[in-house]
Amino acid sequence: MAMTISASVPPASESATASGGTVTDRLVDANARYAADFTDPGMDARPVLQVAVVACMDARLDLHAALGLELGDCHTIRNAGGVVTDDVIRSLTISQRKLGTRSVVLIHHTGCGLESLTEDFRTELEAEVGQRPAWAVECFRDVDQDVRQSMQRVRTSPFLLHTDDVRGFVFDVKTGRLREIDPAS
Repeated sequence: MAMTISASVPPASESATASGGTVTDRLVDANARYAADFTDPGMDARPVLQVAVVACMDARLDLHAALGLELGDCHTIRNAGGVVTDDVIRSLTISQRKLGTRSVVLIHHTGCGLESLTEDFRTELEAEVGQRPAWAVECFRDVDQDVRQSMQRVRTSPFLLHTDDVRGFVFDVKTGRLREIDPAS
């Protein structure tokens, strides 16, 4: 299967600055074209499927396409690694308690950049900028185990109302397939 590139942003060979603007300028222009034909879908913020998906921010994951989701179906929470951090728990808590979600789907993926980092990254940042980040890198070596850890963090959070339907997966970036992770393994 061939890799595709965004239709909104030209290939790297056509640099944004060569055509008189930045990548952000191109995105704003694309939004203007989008907004010209936009009609209010008449939805509120409550996801139709009552599900929140927590996933890695990796640009290779097109979650809506991979999961067969449409606009309004889910809440999508993304960060480096798809790791369940305090901020993810914050978002899930709001999603459940105020916006009606009941299920949580966690998606990590093969070839994640967090597998090649260590917590030394924080030390390197401190040396460079003179301040140590308050956050953890949350790097990992075993993607399956990290999914299990994320499932456990969701299931044991005192802030979440619905922890019975929490499932974790690894998305294979070469095949597009999800592989479910057994929380007990």
